[in-house]
Amino acid sequence: MCTLPGVCKEQKQKRYFGYNVENKSCEKHETMKRNNTMTSKTQNQHIRIGELNRLKVVRDTDFGLYLQAEDFEEVLLPNIYVMEDEMPMEALVDVFVYTDSEDRPVATTKMPYAKLGEYGYFTVVDYKSYGAFVNWGLPKDLFVPLSQQKEYFNIGKKYILRICLDEQTGRLYGTQKIGQYFNRSMKGMHQNKELEVLVIAKTPLGYKVVADNQYEGMLFDNEIFEEIGVGDRKKAYIKTVRKDGKLDLSLQPIGKKAKVDEGEQKVMELLEAHSGELPFTYKSDAEEIQKVFGMSKKNFKRTLTALLEQNRIILTDKSIVQEKKGE
Repeated sequence: MCTLPGVCKEQKQKRYFGYNVENKSCEKHETMKRNNTMTSKTQNQHIRIGELNRLKVVRDTDFGLYLQAEDFEEVLLPNIYVMEDEMPMEALVDVFVYTDSEDRPVATTKMPYAKLGEYGYFTVVDYKSYGAFVNWGLPKDLFVPLSQQKEYFNIGKKYILRICLDEQTGRLYGTQKIGQYFNRSMKGMHQNKELEVLVIAKTPLGYKVVADNQYEGMLFDNEIFEEIGVGDRKKAYIKTVRKDGKLDLSLQPIGKKAKVDEGEQKVMELLEAHSGELPFTYKSDAEEIQKVFGMSKKNFKRTLTALLEQNRIILTDKSIVQEKKGE
């Protein structure tokens, strides 16, 4: 049963524009919050396919609500996504817009795993002679044309794809041929800048990543102190800005002080989560340190020394103990 506020409007159709929308009524409430990163408080001037749009509720019909941009273009929000208490006339609603099976724009409060121009790790759910279909978090699966595949796609297997728009048809599609989309301009890039990365491939040197949905980068095996794999999303820091338009990255901040500062936060968070004591010392095994703290033994020892000097921990023969305030 839906526990979020708002009355779920009764589903009036079992199928909408040729694809199944028999979702649980409460799912629409839960997915409104996922990946909702819109910061603008104003109505969209135009409806943008493949992106999050802020549109005005202007009409209520048997099929759902019609939402409008400032240029008066409208799009339907089907009944399954309508929350009557939160979507009165003239209200501004955040929706993702894509096309239905008949290539008509349609709105949804669900957010896909990746939007236009973004990358994701998608599971193949169907395969035809002309292309594959992958689950990207919406009722209508994302199409990956045969021409956009670098290898034969297998049902059930996952692939790194970029979300693209066919300007002629207005259809969104996925492509595995991502090299042409990397930004080679390193303007604004500098050492220690923090970026969000998606791991896209394993190589003999480490892991290739896409940084901030536009830059090509590399994480090197000898600098990775935690479990990672293709499809993982991580926070990384620029180590080197290369002349070939690529980035060498690290999962730890660059420089001793930066690494110690992050290490201090990690150790204190783990102490808080484990009643103020952890079974580690300077002599603990390097692999165990890497597994638990995600750092090298060298950085771990530096971190403990810094915390001891700040009187934030006590180090016994067998464990790290959180120093209690007032003692």
